[in-house]
This record gives sequence, structure tokens and C-alpha cells, in this order.
Amino acid sequence: MALIDIVLRPPEYGWQDDQGALVVPSTGQIFREFAKRLNVFADKRNWLVFSSWMMLVLLSPFFILFFVKFFSWPLVAIGFVYSMVLMGSHGTVWYHRYSTHGAFTFRNAFWRILTQNLVVKMVSEEVYVVSHLVHHKKSDKPGDPYNAHGGFLYCFLADAVHQPIALDLTEKQYKGASAFMKRSGIATNTYAQYQRWGSISNPAALWATTLLNWAFWYTAFFLIGGHALAVTLFASALIWGVGVRTFNFEGHGKGKDRRVDGYDFSRRDMSVNQYWPGFVAGEWHNNHHLYASSARTGFLRHQIDFPFYYIYLLSLVGGVTKFTDSKQHFMTNHYLPYLEAKKAGTAVSGGPEAL
Repeated sequence: MALIDIVLRPPEYGWQDDQGALVVPSTGQIFREFAKRLNVFADKRNWLVFSSWMMLVLLSPFFILFFVKFFSWPLVAIGFVYSMVLMGSHGTVWYHRYSTHGAFTFRNAFWRILTQNLVVKMVSEEVYVVSHLVHHKKSDKPGDPYNAHGGFLYCFLADAVHQPIALDLTEKQYKGASAFMKRSGIATNTYAQYQRWGSISNPAALWATTLLNWAFWYTAFFLIGGHALAVTLFASALIWGVGVRTFNFEGHGKGKDRRVDGYDFSRRDMSVNQYWPGFVAGEWHNNHHLYASSARTGFLRHQIDFPFYYIYLLSLVGGVTKFTDSKQHFMTNHYLPYLEAKKAGTAVSGGPEAL
């Protein structure tokens, strides 16, 4: 079997039944799997899942403190922009377009590390990258770790119940899996360390870089606006860390076909272009599934793409040496032919891709 088929750890209820259909677990099954994967005391190889949710726990006091001591509408507005636009766009740039798909290339490690740490760190690269590669190979099919057909909890808790890597990879398979993370520059385990920790990421390195990131940003925010600003923005980071877990359920139509003819041109899956994620984070998701390795996914005039603006700015100052921009290919091969077909009265469902 291909590595992509076995690289993730299957849940106890499995990906598919004997007929190859998606297993849709009950709420109880999902929560039991979630509790099992969080239990670092029963198996220390659960440390990465435990860490992902511990980050939320550790930042929750900032959320409470904001409402108890620092609440104001101007700070709410600042936190809103930080969470939705800055953290959302950073997630698209760093985790999605660069670490997973390699849509652009940094000149050197300085620009990579700078971009990696532009905001408060809330997600480990491993949990995102490996599972997202699987997602693109198996979108909306059994094995997709956040298959919207499985329901909201199937997606919301996916980082725990579906996204960790398998625990029984051979050394060759592990080398292949760890190669997925090479671009991000994170410290990776040896095969012996993988057998001990059940992950590609090194525990000490992950927590050291996370805590350094938090310390730097709290200090910076404090120097700019005191504890009020620092608490506000760390609370905002928590909100993003929770909210991002809802995206793929929404971004794939909540398990229903919500694609719009002449707007959602990729018909290989149920991904849709949504205005809100698109405007605040450049996540025009159907466009992304059509051109996964493109540094730009805001192809139409109204499709704002803050992540691409950042990538393009870095290219102007020399921080990015090359990037892929699929806008012209999209216009030439999808959008303009659709408009011509529509004008001629021959447009079909899904646009030219369906012809």
C-alpha cells in the first residue's frame, strides 16, 4: 500500500466498513476515541495530541482574565483582527501553502523562521501537515481525517482522533513520513525516538520553541500595550485555536454538496469557496483544491487574499525567491470558458471542468 494510505493512525471504529463505505461513528465512539488519544499516562506516545489540547488549556486563563479585568470594545476589535485576519492568514501562509504544499520558497532559514513565528503558536506542524496531505488524496472519502460526511465532531476533534501518525511504521515508512516535514524545518525524531514517542516531532523541541514563541510575543505585546493588550491577543489566539478546528466541516459543505456552478470549479470533492474564510484568511477553499500548490487562491477580483499579499511582499524584498501563481491558468482554463459557455447558453453544471 502507498504510504499515504497507512501514515495515519486509524481510529478504533475504522475508516470504512467491509463494503468500503465511510464509517460514521456515534458521538460516544468519537468521545471515547478522543479520551483514549489524550491519555498520555496510559501511553506516552499520545504526547502530541495531549500537547495540542494542553496549549488550549494553558491559554484559557487569558480568555477568562480578559473578560474579568480588561474587557473593552476597542480591545475586542483588536483581538478580532488579530484572531481572524492575522492568525488566520498566518495559518494559510505557514501551515497550508508553505509547510504542506510548498507553494513558495524562502531565500534562507531566517525568512522561514520569521514567518513561522509571526503570531502566537497554537498548532504543531506535524499534526497539520501529514494529515492535510492525506486529506487532499482522499477528500470526502473514507480515510480523509476530517471528512465532513462524518459530522461536526468527526472534524472538530480530528486532530486527536484522526490526525496522529501511525505507531507501527517501518523504518523506511517513517523516513518517508518524516520527509513530509522537511520543508517546515522542525526538529524531527530518529526512528528509535519515533518508536518511543510515536511522532515525527521531537517533544522537547516542540515545547521549547512553543514556550519561546509565547514568551517573546507576550513581552512584545506588553511593551506595546501593557498586560491589557497582551492578555487580549493571547485570548484571541485561543479563539483561533478553537475556531480553526471547525473549518474543514464548513469548508466541505457540512457533508452536503453546496458547490455553486461558475464559482466552485473543482468537482473532485465537496470543497466550497466561502466569503468569510476567504476575506479574512485567503482561504478560498475550492480554488485551493483546484490548485493546491498555488501561492494565490484569490483568483477573482473580489477574492481578497492576504496570505498571497504577504508572500508577494516577501518576494519584493528578497525573502521569497519563487512562488507559484495559478490565477492566469484558472482564468484561461476555467472562469473565462465558463463565462463564454454561459453567454452561449451551453454552460454545464460545474463549469468547463465537467465537460
